[in-house]
Amino acid sequence: MSSIIRIGTRDSELAMWQAKTVQAQLEALGHKTILHPVKSQGDLNLTEPLYEMGITGIFTKTLDVALVKGEIDIAVHSLKDVPTQLPKGMVQAAVMERASSKDILVYKSNFNPDEETTIATGSLRRKSQWLDLYSHHNVVDLRGNVNTRLSKLHTNKEWSAAIFAKAGLDRIGLLAKLKANYGFEYTDLDSFIPAPAQGAMMITAMGNNKEVLTAVAALNHQQTAVCVDMERAFLRDLEGGCTAPIGAFAVVKDDQLSFKGTLMSLDGKQRIDVSDSMPWFDNVDKDACIDFAKAQSQKVLSQGGKELMAEIKESLG
Repeated sequence: MSSIIRIGTRDSELAMWQAKTVQAQLEALGHKTILHPVKSQGDLNLTEPLYEMGITGIFTKTLDVALVKGEIDIAVHSLKDVPTQLPKGMVQAAVMERASSKDILVYKSNFNPDEETTIATGSLRRKSQWLDLYSHHNVVDLRGNVNTRLSKLHTNKEWSAAIFAKAGLDRIGLLAKLKANYGFEYTDLDSFIPAPAQGAMMITAMGNNKEVLTAVAALNHQQTAVCVDMERAFLRDLEGGCTAPIGAFAVVKDDQLSFKGTLMSLDGKQRIDVSDSMPWFDNVDKDACIDFAKAQSQKVLSQGGKELMAEIKESLG
């Protein structure tokens, strides 16, 4: 490590907010830092749907390469974008305390769910869960950073609503400005099971960079880390990429660690849900939690999930 911790990040407003949050916390601990913004392939190509781009790592690969080459010391990611298998030699150095994991519907004044209408989202998981509720709606692809997607919704007269992660809009101050800036309203999609690790930020580093690992470890939030590791273990066991219609959510409440997960067909007509809970305590065994999540994924696979995953992979090519 150099005397200054070099922080790699995508250059979108949201990604920069996340990186600056990490930067501020590290500097509060007495470390010197510098930001190193880059553009990912996912940021540069806004026309192709994510699932057609060989999606695994589409938003993280550029930073992974910079980290391996030693051009940066850490990388800051939205954890839901990170493949469940990190590159060789790279480790999860810290997981920040989670913000809201919820999806929200951002909609125009003319939105009426009972009528045929068009909803925009770049996520197959969100598309499947929306079609499960409203099979008569048309769901179209929506790509770009948060500001770009809001602008596309605003200018496209055929679209009446779009689905976003609540945390992303909130972090850069847009949630409170939807009405003033665009005339939009929003509502929480409480029935949606979020993407694994949605609302959480991860810091990666090289496993042999002990000085950096020690510095960053102070930012780790244990409860969040355990929960998102469970969600990602569930995803990994189902062999789903970041865009597969898989949802998972683990949360601690009243000394209970509750887990729920879902696997859905692309058209939303088929879904396999699981839910269970286990006791939580501060020094809970992480491996036991991971095994608990894997047991849930095995339930999904045994209830028709294996065949459904095969159909999804064939459909996506």
